[in-house]
Amino acid sequence: MFEHVEDVAAFAAALDRVRRQAGLSYRQLADRAHYSHPHLIRATSGKHLPTWEVAAAYLTGCGVPTDLLPVWHRRWQQASRDPRDIVGLLENVQDLEDLGVALAALARPRSLRALEQQTGIPRATIQAWLQGTRLPGRDRLDHLVRSVGATPAERSAVANAIDRLATARDRTGRAPVTSAPVNSARVGRAPVNSARVGRAPGSSARVRSGRLRPAPAA
Repeated sequence: MFEHVEDVAAFAAALDRVRRQAGLSYRQLADRAHYSHPHLIRATSGKHLPTWEVAAAYLTGCGVPTDLLPVWHRRWQQASRDPRDIVGLLENVQDLEDLGVALAALARPRSLRALEQQTGIPRATIQAWLQGTRLPGRDRLDHLVRSVGATPAERSAVANAIDRLATARDRTGRAPVTSAPVNSARVGRAPVNSARVGRAPGSSARVRSGRLRPAPAA
């Protein structure tokens, strides 16, 4: 938990050093980065990690060369990791909702739109995975987790979780799905450990005679 907070604070401090070395005020940087100066001040507050779009605009506005942005992006990805052990979450996946929570922790703080642009996977599909209403296909999900910078251990844990859920589906005719109500939360906005990722509207219509319909694979 504290390591995660320190990573966010360190990233913010690094951004602020770049601005000061460039000799720019926040208002001057706002003109170059095309974000308001209060927005840029929040990016270096150390309280919340800025989105990569804001961080990249900040760095570019400070004159950081394009070929150095991938280095900064890797550092941003490290700071964006959820404080909880993602591999541990994946190893304890028992149903689609558990998988969705772990995937949301892995993907944060990216928005659904950013994930769609980054992976080419429709946001409705990604949302269904994160909400636990659809069983992802193994290869397609691996493409997503690779795109967000998952470690080899995390990729392996994702694959094992998918295999367990697929085996349960083949044995029972449906992937394990919890029927407990969950709260809505946008990926990249609310910390994953404060709320389950919400189900899509109308998901309660899947209930028939006290049982859920089989969750489709995607």
